[in-house]
Amino acid sequence: MATTASPMASTHLKTTFTSSSIRKSLAVPLGISGVPFRVSPKRTPCFTVRAIQPDKPTYQVIQPINGDPFIGSLETPITSSPLIAWYLSNLPAYRTAVSPLLRGIEVGLAHGFLLVGPFVKTGPLRNTPVAGPAGSLAAAGLVVILSICLTIYGVSSFNEGEPSTAPSLTLTGRKKEPDELQTADGWAKFTGGFFFGGISGVVWAYFLLYVLDLPYYVK
Repeated sequence: MATTASPMASTHLKTTFTSSSIRKSLAVPLGISGVPFRVSPKRTPCFTVRAIQPDKPTYQVIQPINGDPFIGSLETPITSSPLIAWYLSNLPAYRTAVSPLLRGIEVGLAHGFLLVGPFVKTGPLRNTPVAGPAGSLAAAGLVVILSICLTIYGVSSFNEGEPSTAPSLTLTGRKKEPDELQTADGWAKFTGGFFFGGISGVVWAYFLLYVLDLPYYVK
């Protein structure tokens, strides 16, 4: 009787051990959908994590301008904001309704007036009594150099008598007059205006600082 019961008991114990070991070796990770994977005591468990597509589509902050990727420009909350558009449209380079000569004078006045201070305070003669005149002459020299650079760019980029290279359509498809600045004659006017405005800005800054002797921190 004992010899007969022994194989049955051993078979029962073997079956119980096998089924319990299988249940323990199968693990289902929380938060991941899929079939259970087998954990081996000698091997590192491997499983695949799949990203779940959200129910609502995400809002794209940066996208091609006007939805056209072939334009080569991006629309962002900064570039497409009304404040930035207003600021850029009021810069001299984008005011196409103004003559290139007047636009050059405006740009030159701003540069010439602001260049005097850095040359006066950081020039080699900054600690001498002639710091003001020396800084003003250096600023005027830089204006001359920039004017020569503008002339070289205009000669190499535009041919005399050719139409404007500026686009005649806006990004929205509205027709506009090509910018006269993108022609040889328009660029020559802009360069002349820049030279005149730059020298005038330097003279005006020197006059305010060292002729009228206004109290200013760059002195």
